[in-house]
Amino acid sequence: MAKTRPLDVRGRTTVITGAAAGMGAEVARQLAARGARIALVDRNAEGLAAVAASLDGPGHGHGHGHGHTTHVVDLTDDDAVAELATEVAASHPHVQGLVTCAGSSMLGSIDQLTMAEMRWLMDVNLWGTVNITQALLPALRREPAAHITHLVSIYGLAAPAGRIPYAMSKFAVRGFTESLRHELERSTVTVGAVYPAGVKTGIILHGRYAAAIDPAVAQRAAAAQAAMYHTDPADAAARIVEATVRRRPRTMVGREARLVDVLARVAPTRYWAPMRRPLREAIDTTTPVG
Repeated sequence: MAKTRPLDVRGRTTVITGAAAGMGAEVARQLAARGARIALVDRNAEGLAAVAASLDGPGHGHGHGHGHTTHVVDLTDDDAVAELATEVAASHPHVQGLVTCAGSSMLGSIDQLTMAEMRWLMDVNLWGTVNITQALLPALRREPAAHITHLVSIYGLAAPAGRIPYAMSKFAVRGFTESLRHELERSTVTVGAVYPAGVKTGIILHGRYAAAIDPAVAQRAAAAQAAMYHTDPADAAARIVEATVRRRPRTMVGREARLVDVLARVAPTRYWAPMRRPLREAIDTTTPVG
């Protein structure tokens, strides 16, 4: 079908959230190398400037040498996101892609977490994704072919202990993505979900943890989980870029993602037993250090 033909990214724009570091930055570099124009979105102005400079290369301006733009935006701020959509439309006449890499993590058990902490993570991971998607959809609809890629997580397939807010947010992003795909099935816009696992981005090390947790305990648990990550961000980004260009509806990134995907489908009520042991130290946020 014509609507599912691959995207020709040359000279057309992809908007990338969470673009100041990690997979978002790598996706931006790889799409720019294919000739795409990039609208980089993040809260981190300094990180955005560095990534924009790396896209342009020596001798070009601050994020504008090849039509790349930077946008410092809090995606949980409705007015700021609406303004972002206006800015992007003014600078980029052909927006054919959206890749949502922005997100954070939260460590803590249900007894340690407050409602405010859980709501904060849902705002960032879920509502930030919904917000930017809804705001940019009119521009995407104007293109003869466009694609939305939402980064979910293996924790949108299988929910671990000690990560309730994160799992809730990622299951919700998965539901939003699948429902949106069905709503847009007769349009020129396709929608895909990417499920990364074990990518060495530092999200767990730089994420938040419940205020009730001893910081040393939280750091130990985060380090234990980070030590389990083996996939290079550039390799993960290559899979994300390919999924976007090929307009794929579902993509697993990393060996662990493929294993968890199968496990959750084969044993939907028993998958935690084989997951618990390797994650034991990474989910323990109660044991004192020393």
